[in-house]
Amino acid sequence: MKYKKNLSLFLVILMVTMTIGCSEDSMVLGNNKDTNLLEEGEGTRDYTPVPGGQAILPLTNFNTLNPLLTENSNYYFFSKLIFEGLFEFDNNLNITNQLAESYNIKDNGRIVEIQLRKDVLWHDGQKFSAEDVAFTIDTIKYASLDSTYKQMFSNSLGVYGQGDIKNILNVNITGTNSLNITFDKSLGNNLEVLTFPIIPKHIFNSAGNSRYIKALEVNNYKPIGTGPFKFDSYEKMKEIKLIANDDYWNDRPYIDEILGMVFESEEDILTAFETGQISMATTVDVDWDKYAQNNRINILEFVSSNYEFLGFNFGKELFSGEKGEGLRRAIAYAIDRQAIIQKVYLGHGTQVDVPIHPDSWLLSDNANKFGYNIDLAKAELSKIGFKDMDNDGIIEDESGNKIFLKILTNSYNITRLKTAEMIKDDLRKVGILVSIYPENNKSNSITRDDIDKQWELVNNHLASGDYDIALLGWQLSVIPDLSFAFHSSRISQNTNFIRYSRENMDNLLQKTSTAGTREEKLKSYSELQELITKDLPYVSLFFRNKALLIDSKIIGDLNPRLFNPYKGIEKAYIPEEFQ
Repeated sequence: MKYKKNLSLFLVILMVTMTIGCSEDSMVLGNNKDTNLLEEGEGTRDYTPVPGGQAILPLTNFNTLNPLLTENSNYYFFSKLIFEGLFEFDNNLNITNQLAESYNIKDNGRIVEIQLRKDVLWHDGQKFSAEDVAFTIDTIKYASLDSTYKQMFSNSLGVYGQGDIKNILNVNITGTNSLNITFDKSLGNNLEVLTFPIIPKHIFNSAGNSRYIKALEVNNYKPIGTGPFKFDSYEKMKEIKLIANDDYWNDRPYIDEILGMVFESEEDILTAFETGQISMATTVDVDWDKYAQNNRINILEFVSSNYEFLGFNFGKELFSGEKGEGLRRAIAYAIDRQAIIQKVYLGHGTQVDVPIHPDSWLLSDNANKFGYNIDLAKAELSKIGFKDMDNDGIIEDESGNKIFLKILTNSYNITRLKTAEMIKDDLRKVGILVSIYPENNKSNSITRDDIDKQWELVNNHLASGDYDIALLGWQLSVIPDLSFAFHSSRISQNTNFIRYSRENMDNLLQKTSTAGTREEKLKSYSELQELITKDLPYVSLFFRNKALLIDSKIIGDLNPRLFNPYKGIEKAYIPEEFQ
C-alpha cells in the first residue's frame, strides 16, 4: 500500500513540538580494531586496517549545509563528520568530552569552567580557540532566541524546554583555550546544552552583527569544522563529498572519502542500499531480519528515540483516586508487552516502565516493576472492588457497571493498530471490555489525505478530553526533560493532554531541571522514576529499535546510537582489495 510506512513517524513530526527530550548494547563488527574478518565463500579472511576507499552515505533533500540552520535529520547526522561540539554523548547518553579537554561545574550548576583541547585545527589550518566557542554561542543567541538551533535539534532528536540555549547568560573567555559559561539559573542539563556544533569565527570577517548574519547564511555556505572529515564539494540536490582530515586531532580516518548521496525518500534509500549503490542505510520498518542471510550486509541494531505508551485520561472519574490508581496498575500488569514486541515488531523493541531511554545513565535500577502477570492484574482489580458479579466474563464496579474502555489511537498506523488489538485481547482476559477508535476501514488503500484527516480527529479528541486511554508515541530527546508530559503547567498547552496534576510531581520535575551537579541529577531522576512507577500516569510500553545496515566491506567498531547512527565510522576501514 502506498502509505503503509510507519505512521508513528508522522505522529512524531506533528507532536515533536510537545516532546523533550534493561540496556541493550548494539552488536559490534569485530572484536579488535586492528584486525577483522570478512566472509569470503566458505572461509574467512583476516584484514589489517589500511587507508583508502570511499563510503557512500544517504541523505534526503536538505536546504542548507549550515549546521546551525538545517532542519534535515539526515544532514544533521552527516554533519557530525564535519563539525564537533564541546561535548558529545557516550553510549550511556552521558556527557563525554569532545573539543573540551576538561570542565568544572561551579555555583550549583550555574557556571561551567571549560578547558579546551590545544591540538585542534580547523579544516583550513587555523587554530581552534575559545573565541570560536564564544562566537558560536553568540551566533545562536542572535538567531531569534535560539529558535534556529532548537528547531534543527528538535527535528533530529526532539529537544524541548531545558535544551534552550537562551539559558546561557554570558560567555567569559579566560584564556586562548579556556572559558567560563554562565547560565541564568542552576541547570540540570547544563552540559547537554553544550553539544551544539562549533563554527569558526575567523571565516566570518565582518564587523558587528554582520558577522552573525553571515554565519547564519542558508545559501552558499562552505562548511569548515574540526571533525574527522572535511568538506570538498557539493552538487545541489545530488551529492556532497567529504575527504579525510589529515590533521584530525584524534588520528586521521582510514577511509579517504565520504560521499553523501541525495535521495527523495527513506524508501528510495533502502532500495539504493539493496542494489549496492550506497554503503549504509537506517531501517524504516521492522522487517530487517530479511537481510540476515545476506553476506554482503551486516546489521547493527540499536534502541531508537521512539517511545510507545498508554496515557490515561485523568479527567475521567474512573482513573482518579485510589481506585483509579488500582485500575491503572491492573492494566499495566495485564498487558503482555513482550508478546507485542515479538509479534508486532518482530522482536525489535525494548520494554520499559518509564519514559527514560534504556541506554541512559539516568535509568534507575528500581524502575522496572511491571512484568506481565494476569494474577496480579486480577488481584489489583479485586482490591478496588471490581468483580465479575454475573459470571459473564466482564467485571463490574461496586454499582454493577461493567468496565468498558475506549482506546484512542491513530489506527492508520498498522503497527499501532495491531498493538491496540493485542492490548484489547489482553484486557479482555482480566474482564475489561475495550473498543478501538477511530476505526481503520481502509487497511489497503490509505492515502495521505486519510492520514491527515485521522490525525486531526485524534488531536481533537485529545484536546477535548474525549477518550479513556490514548495509545500514542513520542520521539524523546537525548537531552532529558519530562516536564512536557507530567507537569501540571503543561495541561493548558495540551502537551500534558492526560490532564495529570500532582504537586509532588511538579516539585520533582523542578528538582531534576535545576540539579546543579551530575550526582544531584542522578539522584533526582531516581526519585522521579520511583514516583512515575508508583503513580503510573502512563503505562510505558517500549522503545522501538532501529538498525543500521552496513555493506560488509566496511569493517570496524561501528556503534550506531540514537544521537549518531554513524558513530565509529571515523575508525572504520575498507580492505584494499575492496577499495
